[in-house]
Amino acid sequence: MRAAIIGTGMYVPPRIVTNDDLTRIMDTSDDWIRARTGIEERRFVEPGEATSDVALPAARAALEDAGLTVDDIDYLIVATMTPDHYFPGTAPFLARKLGMTRIPALDIRQQCAGFVYGLQLADALIRSGQHRNILLVGAEVHSSLMPWESWDVLLGESDRPVPEKEYARNTETRGRTVLFGDGAGAVVLTASNDGGIVDTLLHTDGNFAEKLWTKAGGSAYRPYFSDEMIESGDVTPLVEGREVFRLAVTLMPEVLRSIVERNGLTIEDLDLLLFHQANLRINEAVQKRLGVADDKMINNIQRYGNTTAGTLPILLHEARQQGRVKHGSLLAFVALGAGLNWGAVLYQARGPKGHLAGVRPQMG
Repeated sequence: MRAAIIGTGMYVPPRIVTNDDLTRIMDTSDDWIRARTGIEERRFVEPGEATSDVALPAARAALEDAGLTVDDIDYLIVATMTPDHYFPGTAPFLARKLGMTRIPALDIRQQCAGFVYGLQLADALIRSGQHRNILLVGAEVHSSLMPWESWDVLLGESDRPVPEKEYARNTETRGRTVLFGDGAGAVVLTASNDGGIVDTLLHTDGNFAEKLWTKAGGSAYRPYFSDEMIESGDVTPLVEGREVFRLAVTLMPEVLRSIVERNGLTIEDLDLLLFHQANLRINEAVQKRLGVADDKMINNIQRYGNTTAGTLPILLHEARQQGRVKHGSLLAFVALGAGLNWGAVLYQARGPKGHLAGVRPQMG
């Protein structure tokens, strides 16, 4: 028995923030952002909405698509780097909102690689026979990490000038903040002897942890948080862009080739590649190195930005909506993120329900 995906769902907030909107609070431009990232717009939640709030409609949609109810689920996994609270995280709050009681509800913190790590965990739990139906959600509210104060200006609710000091700080951090958006994707996995997860291959190398991280707060400091951390911008994710680009375009092709070869396959055998949506330029470079044709690729970072743990399940759901996943399709999920964590998952869509073939329109 292996883990097979029988339902998917997604949710992105209705609030669209374009690159031009960002020019109101920092020195940037649509051309500058597109040239470096490929991003055109992203979605942000309204104040007071937490990660469990964006995860909820995605989870419900995946359950509906799978034809299951919350009572059928016996394990919940939430991958996120933006938990509702530092403890107990997001999974217990999502479980409560779904009406789940007394089942394991687990947060995992592998950031951009969270979904592939979650797939391995779900597959192991199902193969062990301990659990049968697992709900795996990748969800983020990155807007909570943004150092901006003039949200009213950003959203076009005011035309007042942004204070010079704030404008300068926003400009200084633009290389990281323009990347992110809010959103969630979810999948339901069940035990199956026909199709499903073929193999997983994951890695972590802490020697590169500071290349992509949030420096503060944490137990490395006393106190955990301070005004100085906020003022310095250390609570905003830090990305060493050139080094992360180099690592991504080296390690992502490497891990994909490794998992394909150890299963007696070639890159040409893959029907669809789903890369984490961190930067369109990274994905284009990886695609070129692998020699993959355009019709085997799918990207949506242009519309959503980087939703970290949410990117792959959102991408999978949209691939199904577009008819890109067929019965028997061989898919590859590939991701790299902070930690440094990276990996690949091979998945075969099969079975009388197709597992992944076709999906009803859902919110997004």
